[in-house]
Amino acid sequence: MNITVKLRRQTSRTSEPTYQTYQIEADRDRTTVLDALIKIQSEQDGSIGFRRNCRNAICGSCAMRINGRSGLACQKHISEVMRDRDTELVIEPMQNLPVIKDLIVDMTKFWDNLAKVDPYVSTASRQISNTEFLQTPAQRAKLQAAANCILCGSCYSECNSAAVSDRFVGPHALAKAYRVMADNRDDRADERIEKYNEAGFVWDCTRCYNCNEVCPVEVQPLDRISQIKQEILANHDLPESTAQRHRHAMVDLVKEDGWIDESKFGVRVVGDNFRDLKGLLSIFPLGIRMILHGKMPYPWQFQKSEGALEAKALIEAIANAKNQKIPADS
Repeated sequence: MNITVKLRRQTSRTSEPTYQTYQIEADRDRTTVLDALIKIQSEQDGSIGFRRNCRNAICGSCAMRINGRSGLACQKHISEVMRDRDTELVIEPMQNLPVIKDLIVDMTKFWDNLAKVDPYVSTASRQISNTEFLQTPAQRAKLQAAANCILCGSCYSECNSAAVSDRFVGPHALAKAYRVMADNRDDRADERIEKYNEAGFVWDCTRCYNCNEVCPVEVQPLDRISQIKQEILANHDLPESTAQRHRHAMVDLVKEDGWIDESKFGVRVVGDNFRDLKGLLSIFPLGIRMILHGKMPYPWQFQKSEGALEAKALIEAIANAKNQKIPADS
């Protein structure tokens, strides 16, 4: 079958990208995107630049955007990424990283962000010992999903927060952060929780779910980020940050009224319940604009949700279930 491949080309970091079209004969069901690229490179245009190595979805080298979605070229068959309505196979470099040439991106920032979470088990037990450091199946299961990460960069490429914020470390780094936090051999759990509570880490995640959608090995980075958040929220020795107040206020307001009263939300989160006057002043202009445009009801106009009692019961049931949960390594 004849396949049209539209490839984004870029000769250097500073050059403007262009698109070049190629025609190949391929079996849609048996040919991977990487097979198609190799065929074009070997038979039509040897100047095309892309990374590849294992061809078994293990090394992560061939991550790229395929028809608008990041993934591994060696893992995706043409039939999987080209729907019936698609007329072309569009291949582009990963987003959120500078392009070196064609589909090859500079991963420096990706690795630098990973280093910020210190993704290595730190423990005195790493000293030379005469015995193995054994883990129970339950202890291993807690970190298994995060340990599967092959650092391909697909999640980082699709991350909305990384696209707009230089400080956000990215879902790949936070998945690895949870991997060491969940490891019972690590002796820096408290230090890590304090660090990941800072700006640039878990609270900068927008929960867009893109990372979960594109992860080729089911690490589910957003789930790992949520687990770190739960550890932070459970640590009452940490000073409450704006992000934590956001979480607490949202749950408390839904518990009280069944949905969120915007007139209370900003005061509780940014204004810290009238304790942060600077924060209150910062949201005052926004509050006025919202009222003038009918986006926020006056306090006396707000009405509780008809399902307020059910919402409260559900939140309390979840809280009780968490309190009664038996630790996995017990």
